[in-house]
Amino acid sequence: MARVTRSTHQTAPSLRGAFTALVTPFTPDGALDESAYRRLVAWQVMAGIDGLVPMGTTGESPTMSAAERDRCIQIAVETVGERPSRTRIPVIAGTGSNDTRSSIEATRRAAALGADAALVVTPYYNKPDQRMLEAHFRAIADEGDLPIVAYNVPGRTGANVEADTFLRLAEHPRVVGVKEASANIEQIAVICRDRPRDVAVLSGDDAATLAVLAMGGDGVVSVASNEIPGEMSALVHAWHADDWAEARRLHDRWLPLMRANFQGAPNPVPAKAAMFAMGLLDCDATRQPLLPLADAPRERLAALLRTLGLVDGGGRMGQAHEATTADGVAA
Repeated sequence: MARVTRSTHQTAPSLRGAFTALVTPFTPDGALDESAYRRLVAWQVMAGIDGLVPMGTTGESPTMSAAERDRCIQIAVETVGERPSRTRIPVIAGTGSNDTRSSIEATRRAAALGADAALVVTPYYNKPDQRMLEAHFRAIADEGDLPIVAYNVPGRTGANVEADTFLRLAEHPRVVGVKEASANIEQIAVICRDRPRDVAVLSGDDAATLAVLAMGGDGVVSVASNEIPGEMSALVHAWHADDWAEARRLHDRWLPLMRANFQGAPNPVPAKAAMFAMGLLDCDATRQPLLPLADAPRERLAALLRTLGLVDGGGRMGQAHEATTADGVAA
């Protein structure tokens, strides 16, 4: 397929860099911990992240009510707006579901709350074909009042947005990017080659970030940046500054953490356990059916965090990582 060009453009945020797929802090009894969430967002901003993605998979959105999801989006928007000394970073709100009508309504609510774009996951469980997938995303782009980023993660949804399908969608002025977590390098390469230049390609897997950048991608929607926001942003920016050696060094340095976030339990269970160990969360409570990390993988994770300098021997945040946070913010 030849490269797509578009004659009309939707005002949209710049989608280049590292964007944190935020975890959602809960209290030990499972309630939304708004104060912890606000602290986490503020720390992300001050640590130098390029954007935030509340209410994605990592945020445990399927087990949250619509009111709770809207509240997390609202807190993220409010908190990033509290830094007048820095250019406001974009908030890309997770609004997708397996129901097109509900996704449109959630996207409209996110727009009213001040989100800059919507992350719209491929419908899960229904297993729509390519024609149906295209109609789903077009309907949300047409009626949702926000630019959208398609989120392709067939390992969770059971449906893959093929390259040709996304490239047709990319002609829509409100389709401004794709979060690609298909693990299909050929498919991602075709999208990177043929998409319009103003449509972003973001890796949906931390460990694939360097490969996606090398194919012409723009950045990553990251789980690891919950723990190392400044480092993940530095990785992407080093690549775009043509400092490929530094980008590779950072990728190699943090690859063990990228992998550990998906070992021992489903995402975001290991990431929350790591953040709890680092003092970034008051507890690592999840909502069922997810449960906190079991003892054996927790011990392995703790050992890795010590090796990486993210915690010291006493379990406190390691000095090497603490020094990378901006404005002297304590975690």
